[in-house]
Amino acid sequence: MLDKLKAIKERWQEVSLMLSDPELMSDMNRYTKLNKEYKDLEKIVVKYDEYRDVLSNIKANKEIIDKEKDEEFRQMAKGDLDQLNEKKEALIDEIEYMLLPKDPEDEKDVVLEIRAGTGGDEASIFAGDLFKLYSKFIERKGWQLEVISLTLGTSGGYKEIISNVKGENVYGILKFESGVHRVQRVPETETQGRVHTSAATVAVLPEADEVDIKINTADIRRDTFRSSGAGGQHVNKVESAIRLTHIPSGVVVECQEGRSQLKNYEMAMQVLRTRLYEESLRKKQQELADKRKTLVSTGDRSAKIRTYNYPQGRFTDHRINMTTYNLAEIMNGEIDEVIDQLRIAENTEKMKTGS
Repeated sequence: MLDKLKAIKERWQEVSLMLSDPELMSDMNRYTKLNKEYKDLEKIVVKYDEYRDVLSNIKANKEIIDKEKDEEFRQMAKGDLDQLNEKKEALIDEIEYMLLPKDPEDEKDVVLEIRAGTGGDEASIFAGDLFKLYSKFIERKGWQLEVISLTLGTSGGYKEIISNVKGENVYGILKFESGVHRVQRVPETETQGRVHTSAATVAVLPEADEVDIKINTADIRRDTFRSSGAGGQHVNKVESAIRLTHIPSGVVVECQEGRSQLKNYEMAMQVLRTRLYEESLRKKQQELADKRKTLVSTGDRSAKIRTYNYPQGRFTDHRINMTTYNLAEIMNGEIDEVIDQLRIAENTEKMKTGS
């Protein structure tokens, strides 16, 4: 491990010299990549230096214990040695985690899709509740949320709502949300007070760009129609909504939230690229999941991952058997602890398999 850490520090120093070259500013793409690499490596270098200091102090304390004749000094050195060995083990765990291969998708922006499942009107209302949950979480993170298309539920909420989320490490944080979310509560339309079970599906797709996937425009059928969403007089007068059909795969994408055909076309193309890219990525994720024997982040949208039980105020994530009774806070977008536990579970599996 020390040899690997030494090589990382040497690369960090090399990148530092590159960044000090004034000519680099003429190539902003290369500057941005090098600057990011520098910051990523720096985190490991800081831990490496801390680890070397601990090893040096362990060696010094062992020499005191072996050579020092003053018993009081020797006892102090033994006490320090115990603490240093504990710190050494903790640093090894931290560094091993930091050296794990990074998922290149984690830094991507995402397309967030929420759809009502079983449960009729109540499922649409719950899909709306989930959208509010994620909207609040995204706002607290300082990310940007842009609605691409939506279909309203007949009694509130959404039959479907598709959004674009941009920010730092968005996919790495939100990827655990993909799957079936189940709600247990008394619907407003229920006259006898019976608890119903409804569901909504959430899909978090890493946003693909033109480098990730190429699309032949000859394979796309483009249709325009009038938007059915909010927008006042503009909605009924202008055919600004776009529907793209990718003929080879049968994937259909609609976008109607932009004010112009061009804006809607660009957003629809982004979603189309993302959907096609996600299919190949899902297969790769499933292969990794089979290898790790884990349900965390498999990309399986049919997996029932959560239950939101309103009568008991109970929230359960079935993948990690995590149950809390703070449902009100969860529905207010406070899902940081849940995501942290899911990330820990995934990283534990990664460390077991080294992948």
